[in-house]
Amino acid sequence: MSQRILIIDDEAEIRRNLTFGLTQEGFTCTACPDGISAIHELHRSHEEGVGYNYLISDIFMPDIDGLKILKVIKSQFSDLPVLIITGFGDEMLESKALAEFNTGFLDKPFEISELVEALRALTPGGTTLDQSAEAVGAGEIREAMSAYLSIRISDPRRDMAIYQELIKTPGVVSCDAVRGDVDLICVLNSSSEEEMETLQAKIAGMSDLEVVSMSRVKRPKLDRDVHEFLDIYKKAVKAPAVQQVPKPSSIRSYVIIDIDKEFIQQVFTTLFFLDEVLVCDMVDDGTKLIGIISSVGAFGKTPKIIEKLSHIDGVLRVKQANIIQLMDM
Repeated sequence: MSQRILIIDDEAEIRRNLTFGLTQEGFTCTACPDGISAIHELHRSHEEGVGYNYLISDIFMPDIDGLKILKVIKSQFSDLPVLIITGFGDEMLESKALAEFNTGFLDKPFEISELVEALRALTPGGTTLDQSAEAVGAGEIREAMSAYLSIRISDPRRDMAIYQELIKTPGVVSCDAVRGDVDLICVLNSSSEEEMETLQAKIAGMSDLEVVSMSRVKRPKLDRDVHEFLDIYKKAVKAPAVQQVPKPSSIRSYVIIDIDKEFIQQVFTTLFFLDEVLVCDMVDDGTKLIGIISSVGAFGKTPKIIEKLSHIDGVLRVKQANIIQLMDM
């Protein structure tokens, strides 16, 4: 039986050339244009009992870059040999790729014979799903009930007093002063619907403030394979990154995205996989996403991030609310 290779590359010509060349060498190939379709294919083939012997992936793709795909796929299919290919490589990218077990790196352009040689240099393996990975992927993106509360203060002289009262209120996870249509954005957490309603009513009853909106966080309706991928990636990559970021000075701004809910998967995954985005939540029944951007690694990039999000299919409007440090209040 010929060995099976899954190819991920966003350029149709490269997919055709690799498929044709490797088929001539006796391999059976399936080619995917992006990371999401590749995730579906890996899980579909595994469930049908027909795995892959190799994965070839480009680094730069429209939805998820190859190093992120590599990180998660290795946590699920640790024995799968992976060859990273790119035309824009450097020593840092190569080092990050080769840090993963049983992974190779090949610069474009290359001959098919060089590609086959690089594949043969890897340890044989396949897509046998690890039980530990299944357990990791079973968790929810958010287990507790959460909500974003936007507040307008009617008496500016009471800014600091109201802020201090809110951050000491049980159930208020964070509270940030922002520039924009509102004065404060708070994140609430509770264990039940009743507890959340009680907390909201308590805050609304405070003097000299108006609760402008309350948006409940809901788990987005994504394909099952994508959910599993995000859960594993969050635990393996996002959570450690958030823990390493000093607070609160590193938090730069909130980004609020109005979307066509039919495009929720595309927009949510794009926002989720931006390295500068610490948190990505769906609110308002899938018509809005809220992200929190860190200044660590994002300094000077935030306008480009906003521009990138604005040009995604399904995005209707993008707003940014810069966080004001307490010393500026």
